[in-house]
Amino acid sequence: MLLLFRLLARMPLPILHAMGALAGWLTYLGSPTYRERFRANVAAAGLPWAACRPAIAAAGCMITETPWLWLRPPAERLGALVRWEGTEFVEAARAQGRGVLFLTPHLGCFEITAQAYAERYCSTDSPITVLYRPARKDWLKRVVDDSRGRPGLATAPASLAGVRQMIRALRQGQTIGLLPDQVPPDGLGVWAPFFGKPAYTMTLAARLVQQTGAVLLLIWGERLPGGQGFAVHVMPAPELPPAEAGAEAAATVINGAMESMIRNAPGQYLWGYHRYKSPRGLDIGAAPVSDAGAQR
Repeated sequence: MLLLFRLLARMPLPILHAMGALAGWLTYLGSPTYRERFRANVAAAGLPWAACRPAIAAAGCMITETPWLWLRPPAERLGALVRWEGTEFVEAARAQGRGVLFLTPHLGCFEITAQAYAERYCSTDSPITVLYRPARKDWLKRVVDDSRGRPGLATAPASLAGVRQMIRALRQGQTIGLLPDQVPPDGLGVWAPFFGKPAYTMTLAARLVQQTGAVLLLIWGERLPGGQGFAVHVMPAPELPPAEAGAEAAATVINGAMESMIRNAPGQYLWGYHRYKSPRGLDIGAAPVSDAGAQR
């Protein structure tokens, strides 16, 4: 499998995306469970099927572009493959001297957002830190660890130690990135509406803002047609309610922001993601994160 990853990493992006589009359709047609969940999530969102149908191919593109993103030599810059929209929001946030927290849903190429930001704005001494769940397979763990440790890019494991790492980074005026539409372990989230249905939603994003005073921004990486590259879009986030309003109120606001982003580009969202599943047991090697515990 590692050899296949290395072979794919050497292919041009247009070929990878063409292969991915085919793989996406083969997966959709060959898996009744995946197909049913995909269509059910689209129906729950109330969006036209025609607008969401391109996401079948986009899901495959995400898979085939991953080796290129992970195994590309660190010295090989993205350069003209990435164009930016909304850099004024980034620069205004950074000028305040506070930490910056980016939120992105499973929309487009979320891996590219951190790499592009690191290349444009970060250094080894002041990186962007992204939260990730360590891979279980040894060969994949090595690939992930090597690929995400790029210049200006740091990773924080999904554990209590990782949360502390992110809090330190924000308090030092650095940047972190989260995907708030993934289902957290039991005890680390609340039930909040997402496209009109209850979805178990992480509370971490709101707590990080409340504890550190970080600037909250929205970001997503649009996958351009024909393997031309990516467009990174940055937008201001809605204001979160005060902490005393409760975790559910903040989670509802964040879910609403994710919905707005997805509605603008439904053809690049991972509709096959099992967003409405019940949370798994806590398996990150730590007790549920409390506000007090996270600050120790």
